[in-house]
Amino acid sequence: MAADRHGRARIPLALLIPAIAGMAFLVLPLAGLLIRTPWATLPRRLAEPGVLAALGLSLQTATIATLLCMLFGVPLAWLLARTNFPGRRLVRALVTVPLVLPPVVGGVALLLVFGRRGLIGSWLDDTFGITLPFTTAGVVLAEAFVAMPFLVIAVEGALRGADSRYEEAAATLGATRWSTFTRVTLPLVAPGIGAGAVLCWARALGEFGATITFAGNFPGRTQTMPLAVYLALETDLQAAIVLSLVLLTVSVAILAALRDKWITP
Repeated sequence: MAADRHGRARIPLALLIPAIAGMAFLVLPLAGLLIRTPWATLPRRLAEPGVLAALGLSLQTATIATLLCMLFGVPLAWLLARTNFPGRRLVRALVTVPLVLPPVVGGVALLLVFGRRGLIGSWLDDTFGITLPFTTAGVVLAEAFVAMPFLVIAVEGALRGADSRYEEAAATLGATRWSTFTRVTLPLVAPGIGAGAVLCWARALGEFGATITFAGNFPGRTQTMPLAVYLALETDLQAAIVLSLVLLTVSVAILAALRDKWITP
């Protein structure tokens, strides 16, 4: 590849043109959203009870779902990264299935397991009177199902990249496996856990398909921001644009945070 007098490589025209086209394809829809935003009425629209309720519910359920994913996802990532057991590749593949599974299919699967007539849902209903579908808890469950793979992948990658000699040294000094995990392993992979948690939270915040299928779209109870956007799109385009702008702002803030703290330039 040729270089200019300053030593910088010249970009071939055959690569530059499709690169610019690809960038335009990704940026123009976002620019269109910003251009069509009703800036004059934005504060009033953001203060509407329906918007605040959907935003509050989204923040609450995404946070709880992320905590749930961390509770189960970090040990699962450790199991995949630090142990060798029969069927590990199959388990890893199953863990990542929600990444490629259509969210609506995930919602149907959740109904078949946790619905009132599902494999586990019928037992929960008969024994404890607990019903998960079409409730706020159902929203959390749907979000956790689609978001957990992001956390597991990030934490497993951090564990594989961490220097295991520190853990071996702790074991040599007599530390138990639990003590080694909590005092050595977790601090080593804390940035990976943080990055995975943020990505997990962002995915949960934007979840739509599994949520509407498993939890429905009930204002104040299961209507999160993406569902509110979908509903507003049918009746009030400007309201849909405002709600979309909020989600876009959160996404950009998350990417900026990841860039500054966990991604090396």
